[in-house]
Amino acid sequence: MPHQKKKILFVCTGNSCRSVMAEGLLLQRLQQQGRGDLQVLSAGTNTFPGMGPTLETIEVMKEQGVDVSSHVSQQLTPDLVRHADVIFCMEDFHREQILAVNPEVEPKVHLFKTFQNPVPSDNPNVPDPIGQPRQVYEACRTTIQDGVDRIMEWMEKS
Repeated sequence: MPHQKKKILFVCTGNSCRSVMAEGLLLQRLQQQGRGDLQVLSAGTNTFPGMGPTLETIEVMKEQGVDVSSHVSQQLTPDLVRHADVIFCMEDFHREQILAVNPEVEPKVHLFKTFQNPVPSDNPNVPDPIGQPRQVYEACRTTIQDGVDRIMEWMEKS
C-alpha cells in the first residue's frame, strides 16, 4: 500500500481570501524545498462551492510569485476534517464550528495566528479582508506569511 501523504487543511469563512493565501504560500514553500510529502488543502465554513478567490487575493499573491487564480472554493465537510492530519483555523469561531461537530479532532485543530507563536497577540484571529481595501489584503498576507514560516519551522522539527 502506498504511503499516504500528510494532509494540512486551512479553514476560513468563504475560502476565497485567507485560507487561499495560506494554502498558496505553504505550497510555494514546500515546492521550493522540494517536498512532495504533504497535501495542502483549504476550505470555508460558509462558502458557495466553486467560486474563485477575490481579485485582491489573486493580486497580492501574484506579488509573491504565487498564482491562486485557478483556486476553486470548497465547503468544509466532515470528511475533510476527518482526513486532515492538522487543521489551521483563521478564527476561533471556525475552530468552535469544527469542534461542535467533531469534538474528537480537538488535538489536531489549531488557531493559525497563535500556533507556535511565542509573541502574545491582542487578537488571536486573522481578520477577514473581504470587501476591504487592498492594504488590508496586504496586511493579511503578511500575517499569513508569518504563520506559514512558523508552520514550516514546526514541520522541520517534528
